[in-house]
Amino acid sequence: MVQLTLVGTRLAEVGQTFVYQGAAEACEGCPYRDQCLNLTEGRKYEIVNVRENASVLDCGVHDTGVQAVEVEPATIEANVASQGAYAGSKASLEGPCPYTECPSHEYCEPAGAEFDEQYTIDEVLGEPPHDYCMLDRDLTLVKLAPPDDA
Repeated sequence: MVQLTLVGTRLAEVGQTFVYQGAAEACEGCPYRDQCLNLTEGRKYEIVNVRENASVLDCGVHDTGVQAVEVEPATIEANVASQGAYAGSKASLEGPCPYTECPSHEYCEPAGAEFDEQYTIDEVLGEPPHDYCMLDRDLTLVKLAPPDDA
């Protein structure tokens, strides 16, 4: 489902993804709050269209202003347990990992996903980027579909 929102002009490119973090202190009293703060907090989005000829509006958070874009909930690349990891199946993240230098860390703790949530696997990508898991987990790299309530 495509939604219209405002993002900083530096971020306003088709294909750009971001995790919506909610209001900042500088948003207090802004006349554009309703157009800007209209996404689900903690959810990952992808910009699918930048509105042509849209005005650049002043913003207390983004120094070059904000502009109108169309976004939709984005898939999330993540490592999940290999057993039962196939397109269409349900999966959840295995849990936190203290090994931040591991090449898979960003997939074991992906931005926009929660450990206590179940997700539908949209696509199986294959082997994760690490050679071995320091927590001895058997993992597969997948794309998780956005939550159904998107």
